[in-house]
Amino acid sequence: MPASLLDFLAGGLLQAGWVSLLIYFLVATQLTIFSVTLYLHRSQAHRAVDFHPALAHVFRFWTWLSTSMITKEWAAIHRKHHAKVETEEDPHSPQVKGIRTVFWRGVELYKEARADRESIEKYGKGCPDDWIERHLYTPHATLGPTLYLFISFALFGFVGVALWAIQMAWIPFWAAGVVNGLGHWWGYRNFESADTSTNLTPWGVWIGGEELHNNHHAFPSSAKFALRKFEFDIGWAAIRVFEAVGLAKVLRIAPSLDVRPNIAMPDSETIRALLAIRFQAMTDYYRSVTLPALREAKVKLPRPLRRGLADGGRWLDDEKRARLQAWLAESPRMAQLAEFRAKLSQVLDERSHDAQATLARLQAWCAEAEASGNAALQAFSMRLKGYALAPARIGA
Repeated sequence: MPASLLDFLAGGLLQAGWVSLLIYFLVATQLTIFSVTLYLHRSQAHRAVDFHPALAHVFRFWTWLSTSMITKEWAAIHRKHHAKVETEEDPHSPQVKGIRTVFWRGVELYKEARADRESIEKYGKGCPDDWIERHLYTPHATLGPTLYLFISFALFGFVGVALWAIQMAWIPFWAAGVVNGLGHWWGYRNFESADTSTNLTPWGVWIGGEELHNNHHAFPSSAKFALRKFEFDIGWAAIRVFEAVGLAKVLRIAPSLDVRPNIAMPDSETIRALLAIRFQAMTDYYRSVTLPALREAKVKLPRPLRRGLADGGRWLDDEKRARLQAWLAESPRMAQLAEFRAKLSQVLDERSHDAQATLARLQAWCAEAEASGNAALQAFSMRLKGYALAPARIGA
């Protein structure tokens, strides 16, 4: 076999060294991640940011080329995940399907969700439906990765084929497995949202900011995922760069909480804030009321039971729920706090559109908390009454 042919098979047209190959691999995989988190997720699924048509099409083309995912299907499946989170209808809930299934068989779950065409049509409205989508991207979705395989081989030889194979597994592993699986199983929580979502790390760099999954579930329509001073979202940094050069327009970010002093009773500002950041009150309750009391009691509860105090035990199985109730029966102070938490949760979870009725229930809760004789409850009630929305700061 001629040496030139062997050289081509080994290194392709570019004959790139290992450093160049590593740089190419990192750039290509990050472009795939950005195409998913910025375009499919934040822009298409949640309408949190708009991109210039040229940039949007770059993302759409790269998604087709490197993943074969169809924009409408991805957005629909993700929207359904939020709408039916942690239920039998959730396409990929570890609580329902098991962490091993979601982590290792995420692609299979995605394919199953794609097959539900009724849900795709229901949740996929508003996604691209132009000529190229109808005639190329959707009907020939697998052509993209096939073309990418030949390009990779031509440029880098058999090394390019290996890189291509890793790239094909990149989104299935990191998005379908890690984010959808571990992002509802392990990590820390900033917000007591009505699901099991977690932040995997406070620094969302490797997978585009998707590591901050609990923040996202608390505020799904926010283009910015980092919501604490110590958190970093590389996807948001990219959006800010695109915005600075006129290629992006941020539509929504998570509202910030302001606490007004010396408010006698909850008012319309309180209700407006709670409607916008409804998980904040339950998070504050756990951190400022439940957790200090638990520490003062000097009892080391198992982590699942401790989490049960934070979320009302909604994710505990029957055996653990019975254990938690038995422990509360022997701890009158903690039982009182758990009861007040349940009452507050009921007030905030009300789906009534009658703001005045909700306000009346909240005022009654505050009055009862302040008459309880519990200093932590009284202090929390005073803080809760002063809730208000701080002015939005998109540039922060």
